[in-house]
Amino acid sequence: MTPPAQTEHRRGRPAGRKDDVIQIRASVETKAVLNRAATLRGQKLSEFILDSARRQAEETILDQRTFFLDARSHTQFLSMLDHPAKPTTELRARARRKPSWER
Repeated sequence: MTPPAQTEHRRGRPAGRKDDVIQIRASVETKAVLNRAATLRGQKLSEFILDSARRQAEETILDQRTFFLDARSHTQFLSMLDHPAKPTTELRARARRKPSWER
């Protein structure tokens, strides 16, 4: 028999013991969206929220990368940061659009 700490969870992570509590407050609308998404995934609400939050946390941590540029590329990179491209009409229209889950 495999010990509980070594059993694999659905996404390949160790199931582990759950002995800590996280409490959050959300609007009725946010909870409804989360409930809908959890149902579509066949998960309990708490499982969906925890999986989603963990995935986002891992992406955030992995996003903190170091990269190296030669002198010319570094200058171009800084110039792009100092002078970003102007948003197009299409981009502005998309930014004003209601998200599909609110339609």
